[in-house]
Amino acid sequence: MVNDPLADALNVIRTHEIAGKSECTIDPASKLVREVLLIFQRKGYLGDVEFVDNGTSGTFKLQLVGKINSCGVIKPRFAVKKTDWNKWEQRYIPSRDFGMLIVSTPKGLMTNAEAKEKNTGGRLIAYVY
Repeated sequence: MVNDPLADALNVIRTHEIAGKSECTIDPASKLVREVLLIFQRKGYLGDVEFVDNGTSGTFKLQLVGKINSCGVIKPRFAVKKTDWNKWEQRYIPSRDFGMLIVSTPKGLMTNAEAKEKNTGGRLIAYVY
């Protein structure tokens, strides 16, 4: 049994990127993993994201583009006020405009830049750069 599907998914992506592979498979699939992968794809870190229904929870087939240096989940899921974004960006991202944080807000899952734009806080979920 998997305790944290998102952590396992990001670990698979990171290890396949380090090994220079062009695709990988994420198993099991979940709504949170899907939303995070779609944000990665929208920002250009991943190529095609395809859901494969295998009768149980399903899997994701990903096309890797080689842009991910590191990614992972943030535990514990720290609460971030809308005025504290700079502190958390300095802690998890190596430099300004290089990488992003994934945040769960009352308005849905989004990046730290979108959360700053919408002037909202939330809980940190993951990082990528």
